[in-house]
Amino acid sequence: MKKLRAAAALAATAASLSVAAPAQAYPVDCAILLCLAGGWPASAECAHARTVFIRRITPWPIEPPLQIWNCPMRASFRGEARPMERLFDIAVRGAAVPLVSVPETPLVLELVQDRADVDISDPAFDFVRSIRVFEITYHQRRSSDGDCNSWGTVVMGSYGAQGEYSRRRSSVSAVPTASDLAVPANCRDYRHRSVFVEWRDYEGSYGHEEVHY
Repeated sequence: MKKLRAAAALAATAASLSVAAPAQAYPVDCAILLCLAGGWPASAECAHARTVFIRRITPWPIEPPLQIWNCPMRASFRGEARPMERLFDIAVRGAAVPLVSVPETPLVLELVQDRADVDISDPAFDFVRSIRVFEITYHQRRSSDGDCNSWGTVVMGSYGAQGEYSRRRSSVSAVPTASDLAVPANCRDYRHRSVFVEWRDYEGSYGHEEVHY
């Protein structure tokens, strides 16, 4: 029940972005974090956040779709608030997040490179770690002597315990079935190049997007 209430509050906060503040009033990655967690609720701000999220995986260059290190969750007027509550503060305050220490709290905003500036190892942030990005290239053709020749590379990007993003070599077999990648069984000529991103929101609902190039 507690998790359900938290999810409802998160979705409501994401939806409220459209009335709480103009799009430029908070870091876009805070909006991406909230809107993604809330299942991309309908609002101008969440539409903008999703556009940035997808644009970052649109070649080239391919970037981490969520750059959580650009959302300063340590900035809070409640001192010891939990990370999710800090995120709510940033979204609903309706003012730009300062890049200096906040007088009303003993916490000092720390600019952290490539990871969240607070501990997000709590399961409440599993939706961040659910994001996976697949950079897919696959070619297949039958040679003049009848051999089936294929070549493919897959690089997968994922998020660690504190929101750090890393990329590693993967395989065609690891590409999620939701992708448009469909290797023909009869070895006909086939080419596929895309970037595929998948995620789950706070409640575990699945979402994905694919950009072809």
